[in-house]
Amino acid sequence: MPSGRSASRCAESGQAGWPDVECRNLHALPSAQDRTEAVTAAVTSGSARKPTPSRGYLAVIRAIDKFTEVTSYLFVLVIIPLILANVVEVFARYVLRAPTIWALDVTTMSYATLFMLGAVLALLKGAHVRTDMLWERFSDRTKGMIDSLAALLLFLPTMAVLFFISIDDFFHAVSIDERSSSGAWTPIIWPLRGVIPLAAFMLFLQGISELLKSLWAWRTGEFLTKHEKIEV
Repeated sequence: MPSGRSASRCAESGQAGWPDVECRNLHALPSAQDRTEAVTAAVTSGSARKPTPSRGYLAVIRAIDKFTEVTSYLFVLVIIPLILANVVEVFARYVLRAPTIWALDVTTMSYATLFMLGAVLALLKGAHVRTDMLWERFSDRTKGMIDSLAALLLFLPTMAVLFFISIDDFFHAVSIDERSSSGAWTPIIWPLRGVIPLAAFMLFLQGISELLKSLWAWRTGEFLTKHEKIEV
């Protein structure tokens, strides 16, 4: 802080028109207000600068999520034979008094297919069951840590094992032309067996996307996407 004598001498020197070096340095020094504003701007800019994922990181997540969403809209068409089979069976049984021999198998296969493939979209939307009274107490960083460890240690290995086991069963069912034994219709059953490895593969793929989101939340304390709360 310059003394009053130095400031007075600089004022006199300035009036004379010949300010010396010391006076020029004195005028060049920032004031206390300038220094405070500079520190505030630096802190504000530092706090506002948040880490952002790379383009490649986001591209992988968006590609997997988009694939899951588009294919799920196709899989939902399975609900059509599910509804039709039940409507026809009810009409035939209670109006015509002539129940069908195929409605039970169509209903079973359609519902099983819808259930398994619908689990992929449920994973994307965050609709699988959680213990909310505990989960909602956790911070986003803790949630990211739990989801990351669960995906790496439990979910992804389980889906990989399920895929390799079920794909063998599917090929075996095709080779022996396996058929249903639940009724007189006895349709081929290998298409339903093929849904199991397909669902396992798609769950594994979507699990990678969820793992990337969870790892980011674990690192930064903030999720890339927020799931809508779904009440069942």
